[in-house]
Amino acid sequence: MTESNSTVELQKEADQFRKEFQTIRDAIGKVIVGQEKVVEATLTAILCGGNVLLEGVPGLGKTELVKALSRVLELNFSRIQFTPDLMPADVIGTNIMTADEKGNYRFEFREGPIFTQLLLADEINRATPKTQSALLETMQEGTVTTGGKTYRLTQPFFVLATQNPIEQEGTFPLPEAQLDRFMFKVVVPFLNLAELNEVVSRTILRKHVDVDKVIDGARILHLRTVLDRVVVSDPMRDYACRMVLATHPNTEFAPARAKQFLRWGASPRAAQALIKSARVRALSEGRPHVAFEDIRYFSQEVLQHRALLNYDGQAENVSMSELIAECVSSVKTDK
Repeated sequence: MTESNSTVELQKEADQFRKEFQTIRDAIGKVIVGQEKVVEATLTAILCGGNVLLEGVPGLGKTELVKALSRVLELNFSRIQFTPDLMPADVIGTNIMTADEKGNYRFEFREGPIFTQLLLADEINRATPKTQSALLETMQEGTVTTGGKTYRLTQPFFVLATQNPIEQEGTFPLPEAQLDRFMFKVVVPFLNLAELNEVVSRTILRKHVDVDKVIDGARILHLRTVLDRVVVSDPMRDYACRMVLATHPNTEFAPARAKQFLRWGASPRAAQALIKSARVRALSEGRPHVAFEDIRYFSQEVLQHRALLNYDGQAENVSMSELIAECVSSVKTDK
């Protein structure tokens, strides 16, 4: 295939991607009121193989969002309510002793709720670190290892975890290693007056909404191969890397307040996430190449949970989102 033919084919894929992306958003919008950025970030993460941490108070439709996604994308769905007494075996499964027809005993692995495609980990910070860590391998590798045997999960696999920012008693904050596994951390805002009226109207009147399938798992896996072909020029890649380095206080790219209040910056996974999400953003706009605004678009969701405040930042209650916004705005498109 010549270069020109490849470019034409990629543009066709971009146009088709844009239509499907908009159709999915419209379908989910029939169920979820408002929260456009939350829906877009979640869908973006699924399409490029990432995971999402949602932070918001109860009752904002996080469970309904995952259920709607499972119907629109025709994927299996499971929910785990994380509690302090939840054990790793309750998540990944366990070996039990069974007997065959002849009475011979043997161990058989019973799969846990993690063996699905869309997993809602509700209030993940209520579980102990031991149970939280049961998700680490799955989120990174898409596999589960137990009893010396490794099981591969059906792809695509996606974890959407939630945590309540207000109720902190009896919680175990996620360690940095686990936070880094989440492609996005999305803060779910409360509804405005019009949106709240619509939610109350829908629930009181019991309006039934039919959500049709738009694409399936096989199509998602194909779209990931299309994403790999989206052009990322050297200046775009360099821009993403400089954006990540701007969150590190000991680099030349960090602004003054970052040097003053940050102890540590985002990891290399952040740069990868910026590029992956930018590719989805570009295709959703019908472009087969990444632009600077594509990299900036999800910068807050990619960076805010990967940087750490130092003692001064914690003492002065510095807003991480505002600090990340300063870091992003300080990075120029030209060196």
